[in-house]
Parts: sequence; structure tokens; C-alpha cells
Amino acid sequence: MGSPRLPTRLTRRARARTRFGWARSERATVGLAAVSLGGAGVVLAGQFGRMLQRRAKQEADERLVEVAPAAALDTVGVAVSGYAEAPRTETVLFNLLAGFLSSFAFVRISTWGIRDEWWPFTNVKVGGRHIHHFVPGILIAFASGTTALLTDNEALEEKLAVTTGVGMGLTFDEAALLLDFRDVYWTRQGLLSIQLSLGATAILSIAILTQRMLRRGERRQEAEGLIPLAEPHDTRR
Repeated sequence: MGSPRLPTRLTRRARARTRFGWARSERATVGLAAVSLGGAGVVLAGQFGRMLQRRAKQEADERLVEVAPAAALDTVGVAVSGYAEAPRTETVLFNLLAGFLSSFAFVRISTWGIRDEWWPFTNVKVGGRHIHHFVPGILIAFASGTTALLTDNEALEEKLAVTTGVGMGLTFDEAALLLDFRDVYWTRQGLLSIQLSLGATAILSIAILTQRMLRRGERRQEAEGLIPLAEPHDTRR
């Protein structure tokens, strides 16, 4: 007699797992997270390396370890100045990304804390009904978008991009629940929310980089007289 066969459902689950005990969806999620965090880390590390090299040349008698704090401060200063001088489109997209990532990270940590009973607050309930965080997320995003449409204040619009990103992060974090109409937050199906959020992060990051590349191209083409000059008042495109 041959060995007993597992039920089809268990067999499929076994095939889906890797030798580390992870399902393919889990492995894909870890891969997306590694790419997102790794990309940001490479950019920051590269800028820090440039500042460290400059400091080392200026302070020839100092060791790298001794000039590293100054190089770190230089890196922060470059980032702050770059944000202040960035075109408005890049600033808005960056604010959107910052709000999105901040709310996504915060709500993941808080829900984890609530589940393990170390977070100081508990789930919000109204009349015995659990209010999922996609509800305030949708309201925040809608309110921010509507306010941005009704105002002509560019500085306010840039700030509203942060709150819009916050609303998006809260909503995307429960995308799997919205698609399945079931509370799958802590199940394998709930990984879809993380995957979509990481995908949105990648899209926003690519949009920022693309905007930067196109603006550089515009300035070069203007300098060579190949395209019309921008309007005088259009200094932050």
C-alpha cells in the first residue's frame, strides 16, 4: 500500500510553502518590503558617503570616525535645503508619501500592540460595533482633497498632501478587508493590504524621481533654447 494522500487543500498549502515555512504571499511581501526599505537606505547611505568624503578631504588630519557626526549633520542639512528648494510638484508628492508611510507604520504598530495587549489604547467601538481605521482614513482623505480643491493657497495645499497621505495609508492598510468584506487583517489574505501599500509606496517614489528627472530636462532644454522659457512667476514648477 502507498502512503496515505493528504487532502487536496492541505497539499496545495504544503506546495505553496517554502523551505523556511513561508507561503509565497509571505515571501513576496518580505521581498517588497526589502526593496522599498533598501531603496531608501541606498539613497541616504549614498548621500552620507558623499558628505563623509568631502569632510575627510577638508579635515585631512581627522579619521573617518571623527568626521562622521559632521557628515551626518551635513546630510540632514542637504535634505532640508533640498526639500525647501524642490519644485511644488515634488514637494506635494513627497508630503503625500510621508503622510502615507507614517500612518501605515503607526497603525500597523498600534494594531499589533492592541492584539498583544501592550498598546495603551483599545479598538474603537460605537454601539458595540468595531470601527475599522479605513473609516477615518476615507473621511480624512476626502476632507483633505475637498479642502485642497476649494483653496487657492499653495502652502496650505502642500500641507494637505500630508493629511491626504495619512487617509490613504489608513485605508490601504485595510484594503484586503474591503475587497473580501471579511476581517482578514491578521490572516494570510490580509497580507494583500501590506503588498498594496508597499506597491503604492513604490509608485509614489517613482513619481517623485520622474518629476525630478523631467524638471532637470526642462532646465537643460531651456538653457539650450530648445523649448520656450517658463513664465517669470512660475518659479516652483
